[in-house]
Amino acid sequence: MLDERGRDLSSEKLATLLGQWRDDGMRETRFLLGAADGHSAQDREQADLLLAFGTATWPHLLARAMLMEQLYRSTAILAGHPYHRAG
Repeated sequence: MLDERGRDLSSEKLATLLGQWRDDGMRETRFLLGAADGHSAQDREQADLLLAFGTATWPHLLARAMLMEQLYRSTAILAGHPYHRAG
């Protein structure tokens, strides 16, 4: 669940987490972006992970693009592809 109060993971740490979920046999992963007022406290408590893209507020379309980039980057990291250049 994307939430401004969530963990701000590096690309490498997100890739590691996604790789662990994959290796543990997790069949699917869902990423939820909240409405203008965010997610309810109950929804946040039930989430496996609260993920933040920093402390800034991002419009939904940009947050979606950032999420897709991080998922692509995570896939590249896990595959050992040179797309991600850690520095």
